[in-house]
Amino acid sequence: MASKSPQFLRSYGYDLLLGSIAAFYVFAVPYTKVEESFNIQAMHDILYHRHRLENYDHLEFPGVVPRTFIGALIVSILASPIVVLINLLQLSKIYALISVRLVLGCVVLSTLRFFRIQVRHKFGHQVEAFFVILTALQFHMLFYCTRALPNILALAVVNMAYAYWFRGNFYTALNCLVFATVVFRCDMLLLLCPLALELLLTKSISSWGAIKYCIGPALLSIGFTIMVDSIMWKRKLWPEFEVFWFNSVLNRSSEWGTHSFHWYFTSALPRSLLAAYPLFLLGVLIDRRVLIFVLPVFSFILLYSKLPHKELRFIISSVPMLNLSAAVAANRIYNNRKKTPWKFLNLFMLGLFFIRLDGHFICCHKYVMHPNVLFCLCSLGCTIVLFLASYDNYPSGNALKDLHQIAVLTGHLNNTNELWVHIDTFSAMNGISRFCENDSPWRYSKEEGIPLEEFCRRNFTYLVSEQFAVDGFKCLHYVSGFSRVRLQSSLPPIILVKEPKLYIHGNTKIKDIMQINWAGCS
Repeated sequence: MASKSPQFLRSYGYDLLLGSIAAFYVFAVPYTKVEESFNIQAMHDILYHRHRLENYDHLEFPGVVPRTFIGALIVSILASPIVVLINLLQLSKIYALISVRLVLGCVVLSTLRFFRIQVRHKFGHQVEAFFVILTALQFHMLFYCTRALPNILALAVVNMAYAYWFRGNFYTALNCLVFATVVFRCDMLLLLCPLALELLLTKSISSWGAIKYCIGPALLSIGFTIMVDSIMWKRKLWPEFEVFWFNSVLNRSSEWGTHSFHWYFTSALPRSLLAAYPLFLLGVLIDRRVLIFVLPVFSFILLYSKLPHKELRFIISSVPMLNLSAAVAANRIYNNRKKTPWKFLNLFMLGLFFIRLDGHFICCHKYVMHPNVLFCLCSLGCTIVLFLASYDNYPSGNALKDLHQIAVLTGHLNNTNELWVHIDTFSAMNGISRFCENDSPWRYSKEEGIPLEEFCRRNFTYLVSEQFAVDGFKCLHYVSGFSRVRLQSSLPPIILVKEPKLYIHGNTKIKDIMQINWAGCS
């Protein structure tokens, strides 16, 4: 049994570590933002409205561009047994939101495990261990892997493509990228093309083989998404083609902000990779095997940099491969740490504090006072700061939760037939989804374009609004959110500044509300 222990740790210990961190993020920050809105609302509607399409959120709020229902359908089907149990126990729908996010995280981390196993076969157990440590100490990969973004759905398929690429199943890898491009994110074409070109130039595939083995799956993928999404959207539709036309041909994505060409290399990647950023660059230089894998991914980021609208999530599918390069560098430095030319590089090597030569995780080690700990703690510190900022970055979800709790504690639910809550645009974008809504007597409206002076003539009981004052309503409660980072010379060196972001207003015509002892907004 003792001999099986290392194998058991390698097989399941790494999964437990990464899964536990991702699950912690879900429970700590369960709410979602506007970028996740379509898939989250779709999952809610599939689970709660099922075949009653007329009640689906996307028909009332279609968004700027349509998205596919395929990812939401898969996650909802997998989560449905848990949601049925939640409904039987009459728990709040927020637990259903947590469930679908956990299921999505399991899907993404399962494909990351598939890739990690191929890393082990090709580069060894130590590289695999460093790969896990680097991923665990970074914030964005594990925080985003449970978020229902099209980029994350595509990431799950891209991880499989990476794994098949490592295994030598080149056409299968290409087909995975074709599926991700056609169904989830048309911008995966920027990864598909460099990889296909490299495989052609290295004679790993042939032009005829690519046509023979990829055209069929491409047509099937197109047909699949058109069939499913045309039913759900009630019109003939290929969602990602419309997204491609909107973003690339019309270049309308720049309306949501632009960044300089180098932004991914000078801002997004340093934040997402942290200490692995310099290690990834070093890995390409010291191991020629790595270059052939990193080059298409680097080309993907370079090509994406030409688009003016940039967000970190757009290139998150590059992180696993860049972490591999960093893990290779860390492993090489660790193995040569006693040699004089490598001693300086060893100061920058990440992960020595946590692992032994055989790749086991430990809590204490003889290297505990080694300077590497400082670099390790630096990465961990950055991750903690990013998490704390994100924790306070979903104010409307917390505001609606506070409203529900106060109404229950004060007995207001027993004194009225219906409680109408208006959710303004800012609130709908920063934490509130249909999973946050309660059943009767609560009713919700996201009607847009109502002038402030019009609210006093409407029948809303409460407003969740970014406005401090609204005629006919009294400000009852406010919720603060993350505003900015402030640096200072004393301890702690970094301060996360919060300020009021959202206000809960009560209708002054309703006496029951005015009699409740609210916290107030002053």
